[in-house]
Amino acid sequence: MAPTNDRKIIIGITGTLGAGKGTVVDYLVARDFRHFSVREFLVEEIKKRGLPVNRDTMVAVGNDLRREHSHGYIAEELHKQAVASGKNSVIESLRAVGEVRALRARGNFHLFAVDADPKVRYGRIALRGTETDRISFDEFLANDQREMQSDDPAKQNLSKCIEEAEPRFRFVNNDSIEELHQKVEGAIKTILV
Repeated sequence: MAPTNDRKIIIGITGTLGAGKGTVVDYLVARDFRHFSVREFLVEEIKKRGLPVNRDTMVAVGNDLRREHSHGYIAEELHKQAVASGKNSVIESLRAVGEVRALRARGNFHLFAVDADPKVRYGRIALRGTETDRISFDEFLANDQREMQSDDPAKQNLSKCIEEAEPRFRFVNNDSIEELHQKVEGAIKTILV
């Protein structure tokens, strides 16, 4: 069922490292949503600058772009691409409050937040093994803590981003993929009514 005003829906995804944001995205893509990635946007910018692609550089470049342009700059650029696609879209992974608020101001936007127990999340990233995931548990916890809080709306503040999601769109993902899919499906049904 299409949204009542016939505008396409944009869902933003926020959440902690290894919580299952990508799993939510995969589910939405299977439901014919277009995927736009903050990570891919940042990797492209990092390569343009000739810098190494790692978590620290991604955080620094993201913060620089938001400081140079606007708090919502990265999300706004991805929003333009999403609107141009003419499809329901998902923007992954929002980490700054300014990004969430910039998208919310445009309408037809819903924020999904995903979290899980730190040990569960670390196990997932260890299995995933991407270039930014090859870290010790202590490094993982330090990264997690660094990204959770900031008073600067241009910097990462995952705890505040998660709070920005409506309670019905906050998913605790300590269990199976199927259970997460059921939670997402329930949320999608409330949006498409």
